Amino acid sequence: MRIGELAERTGVAARLIRYYEQQGLLAADRLPNGYRTYGDSHVERVERVAGLVQAGVPTRLVKVLLEAEAACALEQPTCSAEVATLLADELVGLEKRIECLSRSRDTIRRFLAQVGSGGGVPNSV
Repeated sequence: MRIGELAERTGVAARLIRYYEQQGLLAADRLPNGYRTYGDSHVERVERVAGLVQAGVPTRLVKVLLEAEAACALEQPTCSAEVATLLADELVGLEKRIECLSRSRDTIRRFLAQVGSGGGVPNSV
């Protein structure tokens, strides 16, 4: 598939897909005419990268994290002390964001449950 179809299937803009490629997060196949071509595995990769970026993971760490996932899948998780430190620091930040998002989710659930039993959802919701 071409980049436009990949963008449509993933909901990620074509220019972001090109950026992911420039950052080494995605490797497109090339046709003889130089056009990028993508397969189903690229759809999963773009969705994963976009999800990590939306979760606040910087692209420099997205690459490290994806490499760590691949190593774990092969049951060969090895890395330098520098990479281990980067991942440990990112883990602290992820835990804080998860805690914040979980509190927000719980608040929304409580609010909607109370509004639902209290006679209707306000117009502003």
